[in-house]
Amino acid sequence: MADTKNEKMFGSGPPSPQDLGSSTEVVGQVTDITGFEKQKAALGSAHFKRLGWKRLTVVLIVEAIALGSLSMPSAFATLGMVAGTILSVGLGLLAIYTSYVVGQVKLKFPEVQHYADAGHLIMGRFGYELIGAMFVLQLTFLVGSHCLTGTIAFLNISNNGACSLVFGVVSAIILLLLAIPPSFAEVAILGYIDFVSIMGAIFITIIATGVQRTDTGVPSDWSAWPEENLTFTKAFIAITNIVFAYSFAICQFSFMDEMHTPKHFVKSIWALGLIEIVIYTLTGALIYCFVGHGVKSPSLLSAGSLVSKVAFGIALPVIFISGSINGTVVGRYIHGRVYKNSVTRFINTTKGWMTWLALISIITLIAWVIAEAIPFFSDLLAISSALFVSGFTFYFPAVFWFKLIKEGKWNSKENLPKSILNGLVFIIGMIVLVGGTYASIVDIMDGYSQGKVRGAFTCAPFE
Repeated sequence: MADTKNEKMFGSGPPSPQDLGSSTEVVGQVTDITGFEKQKAALGSAHFKRLGWKRLTVVLIVEAIALGSLSMPSAFATLGMVAGTILSVGLGLLAIYTSYVVGQVKLKFPEVQHYADAGHLIMGRFGYELIGAMFVLQLTFLVGSHCLTGTIAFLNISNNGACSLVFGVVSAIILLLLAIPPSFAEVAILGYIDFVSIMGAIFITIIATGVQRTDTGVPSDWSAWPEENLTFTKAFIAITNIVFAYSFAICQFSFMDEMHTPKHFVKSIWALGLIEIVIYTLTGALIYCFVGHGVKSPSLLSAGSLVSKVAFGIALPVIFISGSINGTVVGRYIHGRVYKNSVTRFINTTKGWMTWLALISIITLIAWVIAEAIPFFSDLLAISSALFVSGFTFYFPAVFWFKLIKEGKWNSKENLPKSILNGLVFIIGMIVLVGGTYASIVDIMDGYSQGKVRGAFTCAPFE
């Protein structure tokens, strides 16, 4: 149905370099179609171009501020208050910068709809397929992380009142239902509930742990320095959990593709980045300060039996709303790629809705399997961060700058500072990739061999 150029740009294969830089056609255009299909295509295009920078900020908050905050106190306990604070602020600022680079790529190459398209710009077909696979796996892992957190929440609230597999299925079903709306503009409406939910849960946990510490009359055993006899594996698990907290760049191309004025993205990433730095640093520092080295992950478990139930109850919206948006993003990528030349990709026809529902159901099922196969929170976040977030947040944006954004020689007077910065960002990404992956694998193996965790796909509650 579509012309040759649209087939290249939106097909199962990657767009050509000529298309990704010189195309003057409307993104998503479908030609040679019936009047009915033309109407649906026009409505679909309008439906998916409704995000302004304020709504983009809300959508980014929904995608970003969730599980990351729940792992920060445990990371601070491992690394110490000084290193934890430095890493939380430093990695947050770097994430804002790399997100800015991602936005520059989108403005320079507006035909880029998802991260995989940018991969084609730097590495051709191989980059398109590699980054596309990483994109799908990371977002599916994120849905799995939220499914696991939902299971932990229900078990905590109910005092292990049912088989954990049952609560896992319930969590997966909720994630599936919330992922059904395909437009991010609809998700923005739920974003306000999402933000109030996570902030309420965090504040309750901070206040409760502070009161408990005061009531005991015993000083907390928090330390400014890393814990004694800290192993490489444990240190890197903590570092990758902080990296995970700043993983918002992965969905930025997808979100910006729905903006009616994409150049306003800078306001959104600064707003989100600064909000994240403040929330994550204060959450990690205060809860660790009040609880000490005994802080748990997710941190809501540290608030005591009754209060943790209340906190998890308040956190249920953020657990499922934030998790569902990742399923929506990966579903949109796959669905748009499969139905490249068809009005079906606008998800406003019977076939569009049937294929969409089938796709997100499959994605959610796979995410549930991941959650059950890796039933421990920190390691699931760590292996996800090491394998994927290291690239999406750090080394890929650095490569984007060198290959797509930079003008002139890298060592020229105007480029040298940014060349050094992006070189540093690339090195950080590589360190997280190698060290984090090794640490995650070793920690998972040790956890099973030492009997520290329950088995996969069992009814046993989480310890």
